[in-house]
Amino acid sequence: MNFTLKIWRQKDASSKGQFKTYQISDISADSSFLEMIDELNEHLVKQGEEPVHFDHDCREGICGTCSMYINGRPHGPQKGITTCQLHMRSFKDGDTITIEPWRAKPFPVVRDLVVDRSAFDRIMQAGGYISVSTGGVPDANEIPIPTSIANEAMDAATCIGCGACVAACKNASAMLFVAAKISHLSLLPQGQVESETRAENMVAQMDKEGFGFCTNTGACSAECPKEISLTHIARLNRQYYMAKQTSDNIPDKEEIHEG
Repeated sequence: MNFTLKIWRQKDASSKGQFKTYQISDISADSSFLEMIDELNEHLVKQGEEPVHFDHDCREGICGTCSMYINGRPHGPQKGITTCQLHMRSFKDGDTITIEPWRAKPFPVVRDLVVDRSAFDRIMQAGGYISVSTGGVPDANEIPIPTSIANEAMDAATCIGCGACVAACKNASAMLFVAAKISHLSLLPQGQVESETRAENMVAQMDKEGFGFCTNTGACSAECPKEISLTHIARLNRQYYMAKQTSDNIPDKEEIHEG
């Protein structure tokens, strides 16, 4: 298969970037998208050119680092997968493929297709720890949790923090990410004690990082590789509002998050 690649090249966050066009041929339809870029980089290095910088790690859809905007969609045209799980058979021979980094102010470009997503780490840190003592492993497992609740908590816990929700949102909102992280803790007994303060602190940090407001378009859930539901945003909003009724630690927000 032969492709024309329009790839965003940018030296760093302070430099002006631009699209560069590359031709690549004889790509197997069974190659993954990242393998295709590997082949491109081999050609570029042989020609004495700078290879395309991009994030990757597990290449199994687990780590979430392979964040790319492909033909106008986070992680590409297929639903429920990451970029590393996308194969070239999803495209037609001769296609032009446009590849960009995430476009969000809180995700500054490091180089080419690599962005700094440490804002997500700071949001998680703002949530703090679970202080409830659960004892040993057998004791913790003896806490009765309905199957439906456990399943919902595990669904939220599948969030890999890739940032596709932010990239898909017209407002660059991180509400789905924050909601998933809050839900998977607050649904379980150990995390319920601090659920409200956790929501308050994480939302405050999200706003501090410069993410936009949620306006309920649903693009985040539609493009999420783990297909995390919008219902988690509704849960986050309830916990946040309940926390604000009794807390004076964080000033009231000027605008209300829609859920």
